[in-house]
Amino acid sequence: MTTDVFEEHRSLLTGVAYRVLGTASDAEDVVQEAWLRWSTVDSGSVDEPRAYLVTVVSRLAIDRLRSARVRRETYVGAWLPEPVSDIPGGAERAELADSVEFALLVVLETLSPLERAVFVLREAFQTPYAEIGEAIGREEAAVRQLARRAREHVRSRRPRFEADRATRRRMTERFLQACLEGDLDGLTGLLADDVTLVSDSGGRARAPRRVLNGAAKVGRFLASLVLPRNTERFLRSVDLRGTEDLRPVVTEVNGGPAAIISAGGRAVTLASLDIAGGRVQHVYLLVNPEKLSRLRTPGPS
Repeated sequence: MTTDVFEEHRSLLTGVAYRVLGTASDAEDVVQEAWLRWSTVDSGSVDEPRAYLVTVVSRLAIDRLRSARVRRETYVGAWLPEPVSDIPGGAERAELADSVEFALLVVLETLSPLERAVFVLREAFQTPYAEIGEAIGREEAAVRQLARRAREHVRSRRPRFEADRATRRRMTERFLQACLEGDLDGLTGLLADDVTLVSDSGGRARAPRRVLNGAAKVGRFLASLVLPRNTERFLRSVDLRGTEDLRPVVTEVNGGPAAIISAGGRAVTLASLDIAGGRVQHVYLLVNPEKLSRLRTPGPS
């Protein structure tokens, strides 16, 4: 019975942990630790297993996020969340899918650990304020204040623009095609004047370690990627040789469209776009092999 109860809530717990931490591997570790703690508890004495388990996972995730941020201070270059092909916690509700969008996870990185946990529990899972307070060890009034501050911060960092799924996918497909063709004019036409490109390599692949700003600079960089010498250098940096097996595809990642290029049966590049006003506002480029290892890749055509 103890195992059955935990498994009933595993998806929810993984969803909470991933949204708080931004990495699937850390989320799995937190859920496993929560299971070890749950297995030692007399489950019959717990009136609300769901609330109890969410409390355990939330506290573990907050502690892990605090220590992770200390480690990230020595991370080589920019740090981006770990993308996932499947939405942790399910996607039966629109807000659950929206709460793992890549651009939103990037913004959540700018919140404090407590603010992030409160935002996730309230905005994604509609957890009552009193229950959140028990989870994080704060009075309900303090939780409401944390939630308000987190919402305002997220709203100011990532204003909402209407861009339906079909439009986002179409823009991502055009972006990928222009990159593959080295079409500088085509790329520049898709980019906002003040577009930014953030790349995450962790020092394990060739990529800019600083943020690129402006359509001209970002466009030139993206168009240059197809130059043979640059492609070969990149593939060597991720322990691959030759370009014959490169497979580009637009697929669902974190609940939205993303461009993935795979080689040798594994993803080697991911580009997630933040689109607003009909233009690409932000390009998030992931080339860290460790963070791409969980993504599903296209099979032989």
